[in-house]
Amino acid sequence: MNIIVCMKQVIDLEQIRIKPNTREPVTKGLPLLFGDFEKCALEEAVRIQEKHGGKVTALAVGSPKLKDTIKEALAIGADEAIILTDPMFNDSDAMGSARVIAKAIHKIGEYDLILLGDSSADEYSGEIPPRIAELLDLPQVGFARELEILEGNDQGTNTKTIRAVRDLEDALEVVELDLPAVVGVTSELNTPRLAPLSAILKAGRKPLNEWGPEDIGITADEVGANASVVEVLSNLAPVQDRKEIIYEDVEEGVAEVVKALLQEGVLTQ
Repeated sequence: MNIIVCMKQVIDLEQIRIKPNTREPVTKGLPLLFGDFEKCALEEAVRIQEKHGGKVTALAVGSPKLKDTIKEALAIGADEAIILTDPMFNDSDAMGSARVIAKAIHKIGEYDLILLGDSSADEYSGEIPPRIAELLDLPQVGFARELEILEGNDQGTNTKTIRAVRDLEDALEVVELDLPAVVGVTSELNTPRLAPLSAILKAGRKPLNEWGPEDIGITADEVGANASVVEVLSNLAPVQDRKEIIYEDVEEGVAEVVKALLQEGVLTQ
């Protein structure tokens, strides 16, 4: 099983602060990491490899800091990593990002399974897995919370399929796909392992390749801000009108809060 895991580098959302005067998020200088969905995808790839053999390749698009971030994926169990950090890829929308990933996967060439988070921690659009599948003309399944590789024999030829349990919120759906395929996973799939110190030390010795636009055959009119059809109108935090009233007596405070909520129509008698 040759598995490609698409990893997305995001800022640490827990450390975002809001400017009180402009309501703009402060993201400059925040640490970059991989989201929980991506870590679950990587963990599942390593588990499949441990059971069926093969190779796990971590693929990521992002800033030059990926050279450090991707070492986590190598420590967890990826055999090699490929990163794409050219400024041309900056400010791509979902379609542009999918084009970059699909072309990189096409260059890699040999693969049985493509795993990635069903959504990302920062945008949560869920667009990338189906777009990659469409560009590569592969079957795709999303919202996967359980995966199983099935091996069979068809007219003397060894065949592999993947069985996925999809989380549809009000129901679970079991589907099977012929490989190669694209699978978007949820955080319910597994609990990602913590890399031991020995694996972290070995990560720096694993193959790490950095590709640019010319390596994957992509042009400026396909990616980046110029190719984006999405316009961000605002990313400001909601307006918060705080009363800043403090009650030192609990009983009095509860009564006054209920009274205020009744007056403002938040509660009804």
